[in-house]
Amino acid sequence: MSELRAIERRLDRLSALAEGLHVEHERVRAVLASERDFLVLAPKARDRLEELSKALFGQILDEVELNLTHAVREILGQDRVVTTEREVKNNRLQIHFQIQNQGNEEEIEDIMTGQGGSVCNILSVGLRLIALSQLPDERHRPFLVLDEQDCWLKPALIPKFMKLINEIAQRLELQLLVISHHPLDLFAGAADRIFELRPDKEAGATVKRVK
Repeated sequence: MSELRAIERRLDRLSALAEGLHVEHERVRAVLASERDFLVLAPKARDRLEELSKALFGQILDEVELNLTHAVREILGQDRVVTTEREVKNNRLQIHFQIQNQGNEEEIEDIMTGQGGSVCNILSVGLRLIALSQLPDERHRPFLVLDEQDCWLKPALIPKFMKLINEIAQRLELQLLVISHHPLDLFAGAADRIFELRPDKEAGATVKRVK
């Protein structure tokens, strides 16, 4: 009799274990079905997100292209157009800037070497000003240092360059500190203050305010 009761208790335990395993099996099946549904939708969701990213950043980039084109034309005095090539790789939007001759769209200039490096100077400063203008005021100070960002510009272009970035900085309420090796008179019409740094044998260097 005791042996029969032992068998019955063991049967009860096995039945309970079987019921638990059955419940777990159903749970795992439901999770697996959900994962399979996700894997089916994942490529479509990825493609849709890429489309939305392109559309969202496309509107921003259209405005960036217009602003940079204006800067290039104002400073260089040439009919050039700044354009961007946009593509998504590894789930990231990649942007390649290029400059075209308005009269010949097939004529593409390398932005790093175009116009002796002048294009690179202009685009670099323009992108920095745009990026800084997008930052939240409560977390970032409206201050930008441009260290020899006019290094490849011809001296004759410096006044136009400084005038334009000064106007943009005032419109965006940014404070600019510009460091340059060009003659000081090229900045006279676009700088609130001008300081000259001179080598000094004893002090190493001296600073003199000239405006």
